[in-house]
Amino acid sequence: MLYTIIAMATQPAAAGAKSGGAGGLMGMIPFILMILVFWLLIIRPQAKKQKELTAMLSTLKEDDKVITTSGIYGKVFSILPDKDIVVVEIDETNKVRVRFQRGAIATILPRKDNQED
Repeated sequence: MLYTIIAMATQPAAAGAKSGGAGGLMGMIPFILMILVFWLLIIRPQAKKQKELTAMLSTLKEDDKVITTSGIYGKVFSILPDKDIVVVEIDETNKVRVRFQRGAIATILPRKDNQED
């Protein structure tokens, strides 16, 4: 009698385990799709933007007009290669120059805007 009760109790679990294998894989598909959408919408565009910023900063040279990440407009006075520091002149009349890390440069203004001074 005890054997019959144990056999009946384990039989539905065994039947559920067979169908649960496919259900487990099907249950993971929404999770995999969510990761794929997250990568396509967030990670990939951010990596592309970072690559463009790195390329822009590598073309930085003296006399370029720039905008820093803090919103300061200025002209690149000099670039210190060994320390990765850019000296930006923010006031030509008083010769006010500020040192920034190269990564603090947000935008290099186009040449057309550079010559409007």
